[in-house]
Amino acid sequence: MSIYVGNLSYEVTQDHLKPVFEDYGKVTRVHFPTDRETGRARGFAFVEMSQDAEEDAAITALDGAEWMGRVLKVNKAKPRENNDSFGGGGNRGGGGGRGGYNKSGGGGGRY
Repeated sequence: MSIYVGNLSYEVTQDHLKPVFEDYGKVTRVHFPTDRETGRARGFAFVEMSQDAEEDAAITALDGAEWMGRVLKVNKAKPRENNDSFGGGGNRGGGGGRGGYNKSGGGGGRY
């Protein structure tokens, strides 16, 4: 299991976050996803702990807590959705079979 930690400042690092969760048990991994284009942090992280009971205790204690001037959103991470489209619509054409992806606007793309 993994814990999602949201509403983080972009300046937060593993060295900041890990000790917060170590108050509830052994932290085995901290991961900060980054933006593909800029390489910057995205304002959230995933924390893994050695036991489910430790993760549950951390979630209960930290969800909604104020930390570094922000109110944390802490919950069990959901499995990543397998979403091959870029903005919906399935393979209905318009984007070379890529789910309606349209860089120039219109059609539900992400740009």
